Amino acid sequence: MNSEYFKIAITPEQIESDESQLIQGALLSGFDYVHLRHPDASLRDMRNLIESIPPRYHSRLKLHGHFELLHSFNLGGVHLNSRCPSAPHQFTGSISRSCHSIDELFEVKDCEYVTLSPIFDSISKQGYKSAFSDEDLRRLSQVRNVPVIALGGVTPERVKLLEPYGFSGYAVLGALRSFLDL
Repeated sequence: MNSEYFKIAITPEQIESDESQLIQGALLSGFDYVHLRHPDASLRDMRNLIESIPPRYHSRLKLHGHFELLHSFNLGGVHLNSRCPSAPHQFTGSISRSCHSIDELFEVKDCEYVTLSPIFDSISKQGYKSAFSDEDLRRLSQVRNVPVIALGGVTPERVKLLEPYGFSGYAVLGALRSFLDL
C-alpha cells in the first residue's frame, strides 16, 4: 500500500454561491485535491467555477465529468464513476475511481487512488447506509495494487475510527465545512 496519505474534498452536486472560497479554503487547510462533482451543471457553469479559482490551485482539482474542460485548464486529473466510467481517449493524467465493494478494489489498475464508499452512513445522501462490516474493512490490508480512500459519512470525529483498517486517506463531502475554519 502506498505510504502517502490523501485528504480529499468533494463538492456537492449543486454549485454553491461560495464554492470558490470553499475550494480554496479546503486546499489551504491541507486537502490534497478537491473533486468537482457537479453532474447537472452546464459546461459554462463548470468553466465559470474553475475560472473563479486561482490557476495556482487548478492542478489540485479533479473532474467527475465535463472532461472536455481538460483541454482548457491544467487540472489535476479525472475521477471515474458510474456516470463517467472511462477516461477520455489518450488521456495521460492522473486518474482516480469510485469503488463500492472490497472485491472491486482488487481489479483496479492504473489509478492514483480509489474511493471506497459508503464507510459510514452518508451525510449528503439520505438513506445511503454504511455498506461494510468490520471484517470487510479488515480485508483492506490485502489490497496492494492501489491506495484506498475512505468516503461516506467521514467527519472530524470519525477520522480516528479509520486508522485500524489501513486506509490511505479519507474523502469528505457532506461534512467538509466542519473540517474548515470558515
